[in-house]
Amino acid sequence: MGVARLLAKGWIVFCLFAGAHGIDFALAQGQPIPDALRSAGLSVALFGAMGLLFIAGFGASATGNTPVLSRWKPRHLIPGFDDIVFVAFVALSLAAQLYFVRELGYSAPGKGLQKAMQFAVPGVAALTDRLGACGFQPSRQDSAALSAAVAWLLAIVFVASAVSRVALTAGLIRLERAFHPTSFGPTVLAAIYGILAIVGIQLLFVGSLYAWLGCRAFFGIDGVALTGLAPLLLGYIIVAALTTLKASAPEN
Repeated sequence: MGVARLLAKGWIVFCLFAGAHGIDFALAQGQPIPDALRSAGLSVALFGAMGLLFIAGFGASATGNTPVLSRWKPRHLIPGFDDIVFVAFVALSLAAQLYFVRELGYSAPGKGLQKAMQFAVPGVAALTDRLGACGFQPSRQDSAALSAAVAWLLAIVFVASAVSRVALTAGLIRLERAFHPTSFGPTVLAAIYGILAIVGIQLLFVGSLYAWLGCRAFFGIDGVALTGLAPLLLGYIIVAALTTLKASAPEN
């Protein structure tokens, strides 16, 4: 899994996730549905194109003299099983933030899930404390904490599911690398993903990041992406690190 492809996937998911919340925010302010779709769609298109243009330039520089279009095949448009599961979990996290948390936030299952994830994931407890220090209302504090708990639960399930297929995915990466060498060697790429995963675990899973952020970071699109999407993106990076590390090892 190349760096450019990983960045492109992450950027597309972030733009669509943020666009869905942008539509929800616009509808909550009383905008008509066509106006909300138009404004959010334009923002998603502009930011998505800007990010993908930068990523494409990075990918083109990494391929040397090989034309980028010649490297793309129709099979590249077909998502793998892990990608489909990841997108489905992102959709579940989005649905939880938009609908389920509002209904289940004060119920016994919602409270039980929040307390269980606060025990299992230190970052959820750190987020709850930080929201309280920022003066969030108890209802909004519980909603944000429950959204983070749902996202972390989905991220843990995704990593556990994807780890069982690491060997198979690593074999596919070896085959692809044999036909299309990349500028980063397998060991270097595994080290990059590993460092990102370790830093992400410290910042998000442990919760060190929340104390450094200002209170404004927990409002709006930034806040919902931090609680509902960041844990799943971290899980995807962890899987990418494990898969690339497996692919860099010599075949038995």
